[in-house]
Amino acid sequence: MLTRRAFCLAACAVSLATPSLSQAADGPIKLRDLYNKDRSFSDLAESLKGRDVIVEGFMAPPLKADAAFFVLTKMPLAVCPFCEPDTEWPQDILAIYTKRVVDVIPFNVLITVRGILELGPYTDPDTGFWSMARLGNARYERF
Repeated sequence: MLTRRAFCLAACAVSLATPSLSQAADGPIKLRDLYNKDRSFSDLAESLKGRDVIVEGFMAPPLKADAAFFVLTKMPLAVCPFCEPDTEWPQDILAIYTKRVVDVIPFNVLITVRGILELGPYTDPDTGFWSMARLGNARYERF
């Protein structure tokens, strides 16, 4: 016989048994956690596809002025890595698409970004920037 107490205990046990997915969706995830070593998407990334996530990082110098788009990087970058031919391309990046024009934040200030995780190839029609992972409908703030 299922009592109210047994039901409550079972519900608590289920929620405690699966903390990583709920924490990943609610708390910040790291850029490196989205990828496997072979640069394919991690199981975590696949499980969060289409969901609202929070990611921490640094705003790379913008590709163009008055854009509703920027690149989030794991480490601060003083120059645009996509504009300078001698600059090494960062490995852990995420394209960020916002509803409004981006207010640029200094490259060395940690920010948090919240948006819908999108995976798969996409070419931005305005900039031509190609990405495999991005956050859509994103909001950001200083950490």
